[in-house]
Amino acid sequence: MAHWIDLDTPAGPVRAWRADPSGVPLGGVVVLQEIFGVNEHIRAVTERFADAGYVALAPALFDPVERAVELDYDKDATARGVELRNAVGFDRASDIVGAAAHLLQNEGLRTGAVGFCWGGSLAFLANARHGLPAVSYYGARTLPFLGEPLRAPMLFHFGTRDASIPPEAIERHREALPNAPIHLYDADHAFNRDVGDHYDAGSAALAWTRTLDFLADALK
Repeated sequence: MAHWIDLDTPAGPVRAWRADPSGVPLGGVVVLQEIFGVNEHIRAVTERFADAGYVALAPALFDPVERAVELDYDKDATARGVELRNAVGFDRASDIVGAAAHLLQNEGLRTGAVGFCWGGSLAFLANARHGLPAVSYYGARTLPFLGEPLRAPMLFHFGTRDASIPPEAIERHREALPNAPIHLYDADHAFNRDVGDHYDAGSAALAWTRTLDFLADALK
């Protein structure tokens, strides 16, 4: 069953969408949103992790600025999402991620993080700042943080047709993080989001399999 819970964080109270597996959990996963909030798509991804055996928690990272944000994917919504992302900032969002991870860890769960777009860059910080094994899907804003050392296993997914992450940016990831696997897909940004024009079913399925394999190994 999936439902909203209240999460105490250094940034104040934040809602989080929680989904629990039907059996004994394999671990915990903090699911990190795009700039569109914990909307129907992110809630579905969270529930999909629960179906795979994990207690999954998606904190509503915009709550300190504006509660209950759920945006569509048009131009105006994207502009609003950028405004909210900038208002929250990486440091405050990272603090919220840490609080979500601590909740799961306090339940005795080995916990990782998986993030998409903005959340993909936050997944890197979840690793570097909170020691969580993490998976980053097309995180386009990670470059300024690559000097922060990783503290756990890390996995990256990038689309080769993603203009926000050009080849030279991917190469900088390789140079800074030689031990972190980087998978490339013939796809655009947001290829995992099964709503919108950029969805690529084949790439999404392969990345999902690799993500679950990574979590199974990193959280065993």
